Amino acid sequence: PPSSSLPLVGSLAPPFSAPAALTLSGPFPTVSLSDYLGSSILVLFFYPLDFTFVCPTEVTAFADALPEFEREGAKIVGCSVDSQYCHRAWMRA
Repeated sequence: PPSSSLPLVGSLAPPFSAPAALTLSGPFPTVSLSDYLGSSILVLFFYPLDFTFVCPTEVTAFADALPEFEREGAKIVGCSVDSQYCHRAWMRA
């Protein structure tokens, strides 16, 4: 396949960095793939939008399972097309 093809499920994630909504207030830290390299397993999941009826159930399911992922040494990062401001508004809703 051409080198410009998109990564497939199970392939290595391309380098990325983006502002993240990790808390209900305060600054938005930048999260990068390099933050997780070599120290843990990364579960990187994507969903389309925060304020829909399906996607938030997936996000909360990951959040509910976080202790189990952490026991296995895994970190979870969710990503969507929404901005960090929208993510924080959803977290507050």
